[in-house]
Amino acid sequence: MAENRAVVLLSGGLDSATTLAIARSESFRCYALTFSYGQRHKREIESAKKIADSLEVAEHRIIEIDLSCFGGSALTDPAIKVPKNRDKLYSTTQTCLTTVKIPPTYVPARNTIFLSYALAWAEVLNAFDIFIGVNQTDYSGYPDCRAEFISAFEKTANLATAAAVEGKGRYRIHTPIIDMTKGEIILAGTRLGVDYSLTHSCYDPDEQGKSCGHCDSCRLRLKGFAEAGLNDPLEYADD
Repeated sequence: MAENRAVVLLSGGLDSATTLAIARSESFRCYALTFSYGQRHKREIESAKKIADSLEVAEHRIIEIDLSCFGGSALTDPAIKVPKNRDKLYSTTQTCLTTVKIPPTYVPARNTIFLSYALAWAEVLNAFDIFIGVNQTDYSGYPDCRAEFISAFEKTANLATAAAVEGKGRYRIHTPIIDMTKGEIILAGTRLGVDYSLTHSCYDPDEQGKSCGHCDSCRLRLKGFAEAGLNDPLEYADD
């Protein structure tokens, strides 16, 4: 039924894979949305395809957009290096980021753009639920992963769409893992049958697709598996 449909943003990483599994567990018929946006870690797109198949989504669309035309991020501009072995990652105690230096892996306005596409597809599908795997507990400090941003976007969604203005429904942006530690996310996904060998997290994989083990994303992933008491099934270049 239409009211049980949800659009789920699926990057190919463990957070979005877990979020998709949670949406399915809540009896939503899931429509997965992935972006090829000029990122250097394109391997995640192949991971997203495998996850979508594994978790049996109703439909999986891969959208081509080119955020590399703007640059401004280590993920879209090869001239900017991906930082490795940073001393400081962030937690929910640091909700005010005005004095925090955002790392160069931040992609300008990425989640705003992705959620806008998800909202457009949801309106066409007559779906009023959108899931995104943002997290503000174990994260790199990106401002568009915080609850404040999600709340603001939800308000915008209900002001800017014909479906909401005409009273057909109210949009909800679901962030089921936003306050979980990375270990809690992995345990939740494991209980729901997520195959983490299909996921990809690394910002700077080698030519064989092996994860570097030293970027923020790899370090948070490894921290999470250690906290969960599980082995990470991925291969690392620096094993």
